[in-house]
Amino acid sequence: MEWTTVEAANGAKLSVRLFKPAAGAEAAAAEDVAVVLVHPYTILGGVQGLLRGIAEGVARRGYRAVTFDMRGAGRSTGRASLTGSTEVGDVEAVCRWVADNLNPRGVLLVGSSAGAPIAGSAVDKVDQVIGYVSIGYPFGLMASVLFGRHHNAILKSEKPKLFVMGTKDGFTSVKQLQNKLKNAAGRVDTHLIEGAGHFQMEGPAFDARMVDLIVNFIKSLPK
Repeated sequence: MEWTTVEAANGAKLSVRLFKPAAGAEAAAAEDVAVVLVHPYTILGGVQGLLRGIAEGVARRGYRAVTFDMRGAGRSTGRASLTGSTEVGDVEAVCRWVADNLNPRGVLLVGSSAGAPIAGSAVDKVDQVIGYVSIGYPFGLMASVLFGRHHNAILKSEKPKLFVMGTKDGFTSVKQLQNKLKNAAGRVDTHLIEGAGHFQMEGPAFDARMVDLIVNFIKSLPK
């Protein structure tokens, strides 16, 4: 693991952590796709540490993984926004840093909870992003008051997308998810986890399952 700092728009300095595969662990994969993970809502305590288990698991499978604190979270400077609008620029900055410094074939963006709409708004802003995974995207009516402005960006993107959600998610019902995705552009995959709630899926008990879903999705992407 390595720490670095990436400067985003408006001068925010973002604390970034790189997880590297162990020596000899599927070395070819490390040069292939890098995974950038976007943490849950900063205002409710979201920080990059919540994604450490997934990042470590992805690295054990041979892929470089990157977590970071968005502005106003953890060790990063700046102020968090209510709607995640300025944080989209943070995701862009980290993805560009990954593309320029790690030189992978492509970047997979993974967003958890409120990190999903924020990441989704950055997908088409960075050419090197080749796919997107959402863990518990908050599509529901109440959450849409804050994050509705992000919906169109990911739904109109032609890039491959995977939406992972628990069937007991308190922010988005299965029907709401299906209704949102039925007219989405490009390849759209869904994976429902029976009986899982929104915050359960952010916990370590689901890390291994998320790693499997992410790695299998990477392997399904066109070379």
